[in-house]
Order: sequence, then C-alpha cells, then structure tokens
Amino acid sequence: MEPLSSDRTRILVLNYNGRGLLDECLPSVLEAARRTPGGCGVVVVDNDSTDGSREWLAADWPQVRVIRRPNLGLASFNTVLAELDEPIVLLLNNDVKLAPDAVAPLLDVFDLHADAVFSAPQCWTFDGTLYEGMRTRVRSRFGLVQGMSRVPGHEAIVDRPDLTAAAGPVLAVDRVKFLALGGYDALFHPGRIEDLDLGFRAWMAGGRGYYVPESTAYHKGFGTFAPVLGDDRCDGLAIRNTLIFAWKNLRGPRLIRHGCWLPIRLAGSLIRGRWAFPRAFFEALGRARAIVAARRAQHLGQVGWVERQEAFFRRFEW
Repeated sequence: MEPLSSDRTRILVLNYNGRGLLDECLPSVLEAARRTPGGCGVVVVDNDSTDGSREWLAADWPQVRVIRRPNLGLASFNTVLAELDEPIVLLLNNDVKLAPDAVAPLLDVFDLHADAVFSAPQCWTFDGTLYEGMRTRVRSRFGLVQGMSRVPGHEAIVDRPDLTAAAGPVLAVDRVKFLALGGYDALFHPGRIEDLDLGFRAWMAGGRGYYVPESTAYHKGFGTFAPVLGDDRCDGLAIRNTLIFAWKNLRGPRLIRHGCWLPIRLAGSLIRGRWAFPRAFFEALGRARAIVAARRAQHLGQVGWVERQEAFFRRFEW
C-alpha cells in the first residue's frame, strides 16, 4: 500500500454494489471529513463490486481513494486497518450519512478514556424521525442473546452519554486494540451480529465501547443487505449468527440455559411448520469446526471468563 498522509484519522466506507447509496451518502461523509480538526482522509473499501462502483468513483470522485478487497463483509476492514497508520479509524457502511461535525466527538472519546476500544454516534433514519441506535443493550430471550437499541424508555435517554454493548453501521475504533482483538470475525459472514461479537470481546479483554450522542449519523437500515439478500435471508442470518455468537462466546450456566432452549425452539418450529430456525440451526452447525477453534483460541488462558461475561450482561441486559 502506498504511503498515507498524516491526517488525524481516516474514514473507511465499506461498499458492495452500492453505487446508488454512495451517490446519496458520500457527499456528507466528505463534508464531515473536511470539517474534522487535524485532517481526515476518506477511503472506499470495495468488496469486488460488479455494478460499476469503482469506475464511477474514479470518474466522479477522483479524490476518494478506493481499496479493493474480497467480499468478507465487515471482516474486509481487518486487512485494511492493518496497513494504515492512523491510531483511530472510522468504519462506515455505504448506507450511512454523517452530520457535518460528527467526527470530532467520536475521536475525543479516545483522549478521555484509556479503555476505549470503539465509540459510536447517535444514529437516526435518513429522515431523522426514527432512532436507530447506537446505545446498544442486550436481551436474553429463550436462550438467545440479541442486541437492541430501541429498548423501552430509550426516548428519554438517547441524548445521554453512556457505554454501549455494540455499534453496527458506523463507529470509530482504536486501530491497534481492534486488531489485537482480531477485528471482525469472518465466521459471521455475510453479516449480522458481528458487531455484538466485537463489543463482547472488547469487554472481555477489559475494553469498553462508548455511546457519544454529541455525534450524529443517519442510517438507511438494510440499505445494503435487503436488496441483495432479501428480508427472509436477512432474518435467517440473524438467527444463525445469534447461535454462532452463543456457541463461540458463552460459558457456564448461561450456555447451559441456551442449550436447554434449543430443542424446545426446534420442536416448536417444526410443529408450527416454521422452518427459519431449523435452517439457521443446521447452517450454524455446519460451521461447528470453525466455532470450536475460535472458542478455544479466545478462552485460552482466560481465568474468570464467566465472571466477566456476567458483568457484561449485568451492565447491558434489560
């Protein structure tokens, strides 16, 4: 990779066949970068798009650097971050707009908190009417762990800084800490839940994620996924990856409860003729070898895993 500038930070925009989304969102990202004190570069990480995204960027936005990577979803960020120099990097989906002054508050977190692994803005739908997150909490429901932002009563606290369990479409990361955690796990490809997996691993390593309502972003939910995969496949991936999250990360009584609920969920789905959960279960089971390897690697030498795990749930569960 060619030498990079000495900008304070860099924004990476992940793209796969999202020329239309880039056309809508990229101007706001470039304006936010321009207004960042200390300088901020913008790079599009393109996952082998076939819709002419790279050619369009070269013609219409020649000042934006494009890095081509195989399509590993969010895990495509990992190798790019390993080649950068900036200590803090913003990671965006291509369906995200930024408010003009969105970047600086996210960066300030890392000066204020030595344990910060990532920071996340207050996020709204494109029209600004519906809160999208990123003050994320978790819910354990019938043995499955889910990340949630629009929890009961969230309207009263969206403007309050806090810790967050995860951040999906837009976040700033400490590049070194992110890479030390292994970045995003490609086990979850093509996507869903990998942000909660990252947030959980950060917590288990002693790091924290911070919700920064002074920073504002706008997200077109499923702007990338739904047109490509369809709603049913998106829902199936959420179930599959929730299972992978549990099998990879959970230990102790919480994992036992998860295991007890699995046959009940499977039987209930089959009795009612609903095939989404059984399909997701067997698809996750097909990744068992990789899950076991990941589980062994991250638990190796980890004394007190269950205690830290339960501290995570006490802090974020509702």
